[in-house]
Amino acid sequence: MNDIFSFADELGPLKIIHVHEPSIGLKGVLVVDNVSKGPSIGGVRMAADVTTEECARLARAMTFKNAAAGLPHGGGKAVLMGDPKMPIEQKEQLIRGLACALEEVEQYIFAPDMGTNEECMAWVKDEIDRVVGLPREVGGIPLDEIGATGFGLSHVVDVALDFCNFDIKSSRFAVQGFGAVGKHVTKFLSDDGAIPVAASDSCGTIYNPDGLNVNELIALKNAGKSIVEYGDAEKRDRDAIIDIECDIWIPAARPDVIHEDNVHRLNTKMVVEGANIPVTHAAEKILHEKGILCVPDFIANAGGVICAAMEYQDASQSAAFATIEEKLRRNTREVLETARNDQILPREASLKMARKRIDRAMSFRRFNLF
Repeated sequence: MNDIFSFADELGPLKIIHVHEPSIGLKGVLVVDNVSKGPSIGGVRMAADVTTEECARLARAMTFKNAAAGLPHGGGKAVLMGDPKMPIEQKEQLIRGLACALEEVEQYIFAPDMGTNEECMAWVKDEIDRVVGLPREVGGIPLDEIGATGFGLSHVVDVALDFCNFDIKSSRFAVQGFGAVGKHVTKFLSDDGAIPVAASDSCGTIYNPDGLNVNELIALKNAGKSIVEYGDAEKRDRDAIIDIECDIWIPAARPDVIHEDNVHRLNTKMVVEGANIPVTHAAEKILHEKGILCVPDFIANAGGVICAAMEYQDASQSAAFATIEEKLRRNTREVLETARNDQILPREASLKMARKRIDRAMSFRRFNLF
């Protein structure tokens, strides 16, 4: 494990908290990165191989994402070590245990992420009541059910197309990670006329140059099955999704799936980052040099956290969707215009915009703390 102080800079993190309760097998980490704009919002990610470093990087991404989206919240993240497919009783015990352990950390608001969902957040609400992304039955706007992040991604794609030389109609796209985000962005883009030709999950990749049936794929996932059980497609290994020729490539799974060693395999015109930190900075530079437009994560996938923040303010689902559309379309256009005019990477333009807002908020704080 890296020295925790290696993560620190002028923005944060404010707190790194390790949680360990051997009696129930609970091991987790919370990173509250920066709260200059307000209490941090960030999802609880559950996976067997999560680390403190990954948590810190994700928390920083949330700081930038919330600032870029103009939300009154800072960035934070929690990770819980374990298989998200473990028996539901065991998973509930771990989620409830994490919530109780972090009850007094008022600078962090729980939210769902990879490996957790609305039901998990209902358990958190039952314990400490400082949570978003809840089921409808307990007053929430269920992010995964309505596809808030995928909805936002579809609008980001629509705006980004103004900076490319092709149209959404009949464009071909591939989704790496057909989970909560992946399945919804596939549905929204298909409804707009784009053709999904490939998708992947943890079990493999499926490919059909004539297009995949989105409803059948979603039905498989909703039944707890892998998309590799889909009939009318060629089966390939999981990482083969990188090689698929398409117009739009959407990573919607884990961090660092595209890096210097494999970025040259991408055969696409546009990358829209549906996951958090899915493409390394070095890989983004290579994409830029090759003329491939890459919309960075904290601009592209902010739909979920915008919806969560709206829920925290007791807004309606329709109001949340209207805000997602307005904010993401405006931010995407501003970032891509700045990148084009200043001849810089879209990420550099995004960081410039977000950092300006964070620095302004920090200037108002009494001790100028995170």
